[in-house]
Amino acid sequence: MKKILFISILAVITVACQAEHPQHNTTNKDNMQQHDILTAVLKTDIVALKQALSNGADVNTQDSNGRSLLLIATNNQQSELAKILVAHGADVNRQANNQDSPFLYAGASGQTQLVKLYLANGARFDVFNRYNGTALIPACERGHVETVRLLANTKDFPIDHVNRLGWTGLMEAVILGDGTEKFQQIVQILKDAGAKLDIPDHDNRTPLQHAEAKGYHKIAQLLK
Repeated sequence: MKKILFISILAVITVACQAEHPQHNTTNKDNMQQHDILTAVLKTDIVALKQALSNGADVNTQDSNGRSLLLIATNNQQSELAKILVAHGADVNRQANNQDSPFLYAGASGQTQLVKLYLANGARFDVFNRYNGTALIPACERGHVETVRLLANTKDFPIDHVNRLGWTGLMEAVILGDGTEKFQQIVQILKDAGAKLDIPDHDNRTPLQHAEAKGYHKIAQLLK
């Protein structure tokens, strides 16, 4: 009898404690959901991702480095995961601790289809990377021709934005490119899209002067 009475009292205390601390229970549930959805994205588990989302997991969950689920999917070039996350309202502009965002990273890595997806879902042009650069500038540097073509011809995109180094996308294509055909194409694309060809760097040297100094004769011709 004493044992039954003790168990009953214990049950009442437990219920009372749960009633007094509902936030604690909610926090544990949220933490579990965050863990589950992060794991699903890291493992590229589409079934688990959809299940976690249907269970109410936050689509903008971030890891310990501030990377959102969408940024992780973009980092890993997992376009199918990215599409699912965007369809559920993932923020394409949310920045990690290093200031990468899904849109910025997609541009820098030449993932043109994801850039197009993010442009259609609220990509902002006033969110910049750690060099105070746009999605276009590193795309120019790395020779991502189709990504450059898309961004350069996107309405209102800041094609002449100057980053912290004092360089535009055009300048990076000249200084950091190797003068080969893909960089010649990029210069032509930027020129055709209306980029200013004479914006100088911090040393007051123009893209043309850099091209001539490097012996990039075809690029220099385009810039004259």
